[in-house]
Amino acid sequence: MTTDYLYYYPTLYPGILLRRYKRFFADIELASGEVVTAHCPNTGPMTGVCIPGNAVQLSKSENPNRKLAYTWELIQVHDNEPTWVGVNTSLPNRIIKLALEKNLFPQLGKYSQIRGEVIYGQDKKSRVDFFLSATATVTQQANSLLIDVDKTILSEASSREDSTLLITDHHRPIYLEVKNTTWAQDKLALFPDTETTRGQKHLRELMALLPQNRAVMLYFINRGDCEDFAPGDSADPVYGKLLRQAISLGLEVLPCRFEISPIGIRYLGLAKLKLSFTSNSHNIKI
Repeated sequence: MTTDYLYYYPTLYPGILLRRYKRFFADIELASGEVVTAHCPNTGPMTGVCIPGNAVQLSKSENPNRKLAYTWELIQVHDNEPTWVGVNTSLPNRIIKLALEKNLFPQLGKYSQIRGEVIYGQDKKSRVDFFLSATATVTQQANSLLIDVDKTILSEASSREDSTLLITDHHRPIYLEVKNTTWAQDKLALFPDTETTRGQKHLRELMALLPQNRAVMLYFINRGDCEDFAPGDSADPVYGKLLRQAISLGLEVLPCRFEISPIGIRYLGLAKLKLSFTSNSHNIKI
């Protein structure tokens, strides 16, 4: 767990959720008793977290050109202990970029370049959230290392596929996709919370990159009360099947836990990945 906040919220205004409608609008009763309409920066169904009567926190813009001055940032749920959940889906990618710059995920190994929204996919019509790579100098050094290794060692390595992988793995470029996750059952975070053909497409495209590249799916668990993560099979069984298939082909999964509070957002570490099958259950700790 990091003790420092990756992100600090601006001044927030407490209130109570009255209703959410047309996806992007929410009526909120402020502590003063005033009822305002706030922008809801979340296009999903917000399963299990959009609960009228629950406490919320809003930010306020001073931009006179905005139609809605307030933005809905947080809501408090009571699935376990009282827990703040992030509502603003524009934040996870910004926070992950900050975390990548701080090298908070040792599972990714070494990288020196971080690029966002890089075009990829078989039809070149998709954009991956982050593309991580080593500098040209580091890559050349890695290639030189392979060339300079004694031929006898290389001959022995050819019969053991993992030997070369140990040398080259962290020099393969990384395609990293981020998924915001707020749905939970007890202390189990679940994604997705609805059918997502877009998410299915992302998994297929990441699988197509393997094994020449590294493909990473990072689930941004936008609440601090979940210790485990699993695919939301009841919401989208196709996505769950594709995720398991992708993992079997080498997709790396980082279910990242974050503590959310009106102060800011902190990284707590990884949740346990749970993949449940009909016949038995496997717990995989990443």
